[in-house]
Amino acid sequence: IHSHKRFPFLIKVFFSHSPCVCPVNTSLSVQTGAKVVLCCPFIPPSRVLVITTWQIIFRDKTLCSISYKRETNETLENNCADGRITWASRPDQSPHLQIHPVAISHEGNYRCQVATIDGKFEHKYHLQVLVPPDVTVFPEKNRTVVCQAVAGRPAAQIFWTPEGDCVPEKQDWVNGTVTTSSTCHYPDGSVSTVTCFVSHPTGNRSLSTDLASSSSPFPPSSCYPSSTLLVFLLLDLVFKLIICRYTL
Repeated sequence: IHSHKRFPFLIKVFFSHSPCVCPVNTSLSVQTGAKVVLCCPFIPPSRVLVITTWQIIFRDKTLCSISYKRETNETLENNCADGRITWASRPDQSPHLQIHPVAISHEGNYRCQVATIDGKFEHKYHLQVLVPPDVTVFPEKNRTVVCQAVAGRPAAQIFWTPEGDCVPEKQDWVNGTVTTSSTCHYPDGSVSTVTCFVSHPTGNRSLSTDLASSSSPFPPSSCYPSSTLLVFLLLDLVFKLIICRYTL
């Protein structure tokens, strides 16, 4: 009975002395162009801060570090030429890191280490940068349709309604983005309209197109005379009217 009475009190004391109110490891997904703030572990005011250090390993394996020494009020940077990575506020007031605007090159692993007279505390982040793809859908001849999700990160997924005879394709770009395309053929003549669904972490999109324009073996414009031909016909008619007038 006595142990049950003390148990809540022991739990309360344990959490009240916890140096961090958040998980040690965090995964974040941020869209390009956005602003993100990465937080350091919570340090109670009673603990004397010695130094705060941010260590960053980017996706291309380059290293960057930013630190602040409280005793000398000194800020040090090593190999951090990107001006978009800064302290979120004055480092003597807040140890948090700000990235604005976020770019693909900022993807990587971030670690905040806070050293006090009582020991070290840290928080790690894995930052994933998202790029929304440009989505297009267009018909080709012989009842074939193409849907493309261009330069997205990560690669988008493409689905069709109704389903057809589809061939997927992916192309990787040097900047880390991926173009996903799907070419579908619909031999069934009863299908007149198809819809392409693109799934991506930045948002889903759907585009529809009509198969009628892809059924004809000739371009739609071939059914009508060109504008140049119309001009020549009109000039010929005017010329004949002038000749006829002077003849009379």
